[in-house]
Amino acid sequence: VKIFCLLCLLLVGNIAFSQTDTDEQLAAQYFQNKEFDKAVILYEKLFAKKPGPLFYNSYLDCLLELKDFNKAEKLVKKQIRQVNNPAKYQVDLGYVYLKAENPSKSKDQFESIIKELQPIPQQITDLANAFIDRGEIDYAIETYKKGRKLIKSGVYFNVPLAEIYEKKFDYQNMMIEFTDLLEYGDIPMETVQNLIQNTLTNDADNKKSDILKTILLKRVQKNPDNTMYSDMLMWISIQQKDFENALTQAKSLDKRLKQNGERVLNVARLSVSNKSFDTAIKAYEYLVGKGPESYYYLVGKIELLNVKYQKIISSFNYTKQELTDLEADYSKVINEFGKNSSTIPMIKNLSHLQAFYLNKPTDAINNLTEIIATPNISLLTIAECKVELGDIYLMAGNQWEATLLYSQVEKANKNDTIGFTAKYRNAKLFYYIGEFDWSKAQLDVLKASTSKLIANDAMELSLLISDNMDEDSSYTALTVYSKADFFAFQNKFDSAFIKLDSIEKFYPASKLMDEVYFKKADIYIQTGKYELADSMLQKIVTNYPSDILADDALFRLAELNEYQFKNKAKAQQLYQDLMTNYPGSLFVVEARKRFRNLRGDQIN
Repeated sequence: VKIFCLLCLLLVGNIAFSQTDTDEQLAAQYFQNKEFDKAVILYEKLFAKKPGPLFYNSYLDCLLELKDFNKAEKLVKKQIRQVNNPAKYQVDLGYVYLKAENPSKSKDQFESIIKELQPIPQQITDLANAFIDRGEIDYAIETYKKGRKLIKSGVYFNVPLAEIYEKKFDYQNMMIEFTDLLEYGDIPMETVQNLIQNTLTNDADNKKSDILKTILLKRVQKNPDNTMYSDMLMWISIQQKDFENALTQAKSLDKRLKQNGERVLNVARLSVSNKSFDTAIKAYEYLVGKGPESYYYLVGKIELLNVKYQKIISSFNYTKQELTDLEADYSKVINEFGKNSSTIPMIKNLSHLQAFYLNKPTDAINNLTEIIATPNISLLTIAECKVELGDIYLMAGNQWEATLLYSQVEKANKNDTIGFTAKYRNAKLFYYIGEFDWSKAQLDVLKASTSKLIANDAMELSLLISDNMDEDSSYTALTVYSKADFFAFQNKFDSAFIKLDSIEKFYPASKLMDEVYFKKADIYIQTGKYELADSMLQKIVTNYPSDILADDALFRLAELNEYQFKNKAKAQQLYQDLMTNYPGSLFVVEARKRFRNLRGDQIN
């Protein structure tokens, strides 16, 4: 009998719980369908059983929707009497008055709550959140400000206040709250930067960033001894990729603090990585100008030459005088520090400059030959110089000397990246001279290379050859294209265009057309004709979206918009398109990095 009674009790309990669940689901469904007259009956019953916040909010909302303000007022006042921390319900009472179209009574209620506020941080936060929940943002701000006065500290509630101001689009006060953390609080600058960074993820027009810069500039002028403001100004300039202003702040701090130039060096390197070469040159010139005794003098000398070199090889937008000046600078620095392991990279760059830009292949060959013969240098350095020397012989038309050097490096470094590089250069040499079958055989071996970049290049060139074999196993159009490619390698662009145009004219249906457009775009970029490059790349993306060069073209388009056209929004969209449409592309990692930078993620 006892067991039977126990089973009955359990059954009744389960039925009761089941009924509660059913009522709750039905009430939610009525509420969602805006059938408040039905929902209120169920929520009243549910709240009577469980008089907590779970059903309170929905019950109150039903009463307000039905305009049963008297019952709503009684409900809220009862809650105020029954809980220890009634802030939420006190605000709800004012909200009920507001919905009942009694704004003066609502105002009196809200103001009286704030007036009775105590210097208890949690109580202040709860009240502010209650106001926010009811959409009373200004009262939430007033709560925090009153709480700050009561606690007698300038650093309380900066972050929540900043968040509220952002919701109001009041970016001026938002940034003031964040920057006040630097002045009043013992908070690391990196923490403040991270807080600000979160708000800059949605700042496409730089409105927030510009406001912050204005605030920081005023504070730098007002508090010149507080270096955090200058550091923050430098940081926000970097986020905006305003490297010129970042350099100004870095130099100012370096002089004021009598430091070794580390900040300036960091800005210089960031400028180089973002292709802001002129700013980088100014930064390195500052480091060199500090004199031979300064800590970064040698680094500054070497990297100054490197950035001038990068500026030239990345674009043909230079003068003959700039080339001869750079050659003289290289020679001067090499003579100053001697020919040793530290200056070999400079000698290699000088040789490339002489061969490919100054028409001095003999001088370039002599420089590299001397390095190769130098005792006590690493085998890797010798191999790298031989590959560069092979490139120079090839550019000068001495293909047999070039292939000999490539073969030597390949044989001595069969399982190393430099060996794979030499093998690829040799394969491309035979492609240039029309020996496509031999070239493809070498490329097919390289497709299994441990170097992903070389393997990808080998695969692309191998596919180019196999896709353009004629029905009679000849390579008529490809022969023309390979000659154009070789002319481009030699920087003989007019000759290259003649060959490329002939393919468009005589082989318009050729599978090479996307390659033709891409090669033209590449030459246009090198010669600074960015609008023409853009039109060529657009043709590839639009007309050949499934071909192997589509992701390359999309990445180049994004780069053009980011660095040349300064169209941040379009560049960001193009990087995103690449990640979405070509998830297996080699460019995805770099595209994601640049997308995040453009979106406003922090640049380290």
